[in-house]
Amino acid sequence: MPSYSVSAASHRWWNTFSLESTLPLFKSKTICHPCSRALTPALQDAVREGTLWSPYEGLNQLGEAAVPQIPFLGDCSEVATAFAYVMTDMWLGDSDCVSPEIFWSAFGKLYPAFMKKTQQDAQEFLIYVLNELHETLKKYHRRRSYEKRSIPRSCRKMIANESSIITRLFEGQLNYSIICLKCENCTYKNEVFTVLSLPIPSKYECSLQDCLQCFFQQDTLAWDNQIYCSFCETKQETAVKANISKAPKIIVFHLKRFDILGTMKRKLRTDIHYPLTNLDLTPYICPIFRKHPKYNLCAVVNHSGDLDGGHYTAFCKNSVTHAWYNFDDTRVSEIPDTSVQTATAYLLFYSCQPFSIPIQKRKS
Repeated sequence: MPSYSVSAASHRWWNTFSLESTLPLFKSKTICHPCSRALTPALQDAVREGTLWSPYEGLNQLGEAAVPQIPFLGDCSEVATAFAYVMTDMWLGDSDCVSPEIFWSAFGKLYPAFMKKTQQDAQEFLIYVLNELHETLKKYHRRRSYEKRSIPRSCRKMIANESSIITRLFEGQLNYSIICLKCENCTYKNEVFTVLSLPIPSKYECSLQDCLQCFFQQDTLAWDNQIYCSFCETKQETAVKANISKAPKIIVFHLKRFDILGTMKRKLRTDIHYPLTNLDLTPYICPIFRKHPKYNLCAVVNHSGDLDGGHYTAFCKNSVTHAWYNFDDTRVSEIPDTSVQTATAYLLFYSCQPFSIPIQKRKS
């Protein structure tokens, strides 16, 4: 399996793209950062890794005592250890709010841009966090395998390509068919993704399906975008069409609300209608890979404001009670299902299966 990368395809591979160019906004020291909150239901499953254990929200309601005992990752990653503390503090529910300053500080040491008290992008933050957790878990399991000598020497080279709970949950794959419009030769290209950045085809109102259709429609690359054809031995106009060859268990959609054309910058305030249940991805998945064609919404990251200033909040679904909650800095409130649909949605998290309840691993 290829190494999980920050540059994994969150956009179409033939486009020039800069993470910094999107410029949506989060304040670095926000309490309970929305992306972290949106990640917590998914990362409950990290309990199976024996590394990032986080008690779930309903422990007290079920009458179970829970004292977190996190088997941290040694000196592998200060970021992962701090993240585990944040998860534990949030899911134990002992406090009305949790400050992630230790995690933010550790994260900022690796990525100094996030230490600045300037506006940052929630999508960029999400990709960097997932990448860091994946790399840490991979190194941790590689070290444990060497220490236990549990694999033959001839197979140890394969450890470098190990997956992690991050890749098993979030990683998908796109397959592009590339057809030369002169000789009609067809080639294929695979691209790993963790976030799909969807264009918004309408200024005022559209649906998530409209955005998906726009992303997966066939494109013709001409003029400066022509692709080299090995049969014609020159650049030619090319037809390119994508589909999903591997659907992730959790798929994250980034709605491209921030548009930069030359010196002009704007935020698209399109009201995008997205389903809470039964999102059908069948039209976009290769027929032989349609194991999980329908997805249910589990979290939303919202952005209000514009390119010069704004505020992030998150909607998250409790995997035990199935109630929705609004997380707005230090304020947490239950909301009806009808309030989850909002024109400020920026990131959408969909899952094809219900989340399991974490059970702490205990030493025998």
